[in-house]
Amino acid sequence: MPAAKKGDTVLINYTVRIADGTVVGKTEDDAPVSLTIGDAQIFPEVEAALDGMEVGQVGEAVVSSDNAFGPRRDDRIIEIPRTQLPGDMTPEPGMTLGAQQQDGSTVQLTVTAVGEETITADGNHPLAGQDLHFGLKLVEIKTAA
Repeated sequence: MPAAKKGDTVLINYTVRIADGTVVGKTEDDAPVSLTIGDAQIFPEVEAALDGMEVGQVGEAVVSSDNAFGPRRDDRIIEIPRTQLPGDMTPEPGMTLGAQQQDGSTVQLTVTAVGEETITADGNHPLAGQDLHFGLKLVEIKTAA
């Protein structure tokens, strides 16, 4: 049976967990994801795990937090005066807000605390500081020409 290699397009199913076992992402068994090994469409650690796998084979890959969404950074937790929020907004913990940065780009913030005068918002990616554990299953190989 042929093994997947760089340049092959493969169909995979995967489940992504963090260290405590919580599932943070997965494909549905009836809808595998298509990607080409070597095209940087997924983390390099996952591509490396797929390289050499055969159809039906299962494997694992771990992507460290530094190579995934980076470490959690305290400087991305900010206090926002409630006067800077739209007047009709009732902020609640867990709510996400979009904020424009000085360079014009947009950042997603998650409200973590609501006070009388300010709210606390976290600009870290929800998976920052987490190693990602991929469970992989190779479903199909479309061999490179």
